[in-house]
Amino acid sequence: MAAMAVNELGPMMTATEVAEMLHLHVNTVKRLGDRGELPFYRVCKRGDRRFRLEDVMSFLDKNR
Repeated sequence: MAAMAVNELGPMMTATEVAEMLHLHVNTVKRLGDRGELPFYRVCKRGDRRFRLEDVMSFLDKNR
């Protein structure tokens, strides 16, 4: 898989930032990602999750 530049993906958020934005627990955000309801990218060796702001906003629009 080819690496993408950060500017190609747009602004990225951590699971904690998404949780604060959506007023959810961080584990709920991770569960949404695991279910495929909220796309995310794995970064660094630890496999931290990063969520695109565009995907979070799309998720909000679909679930209002």
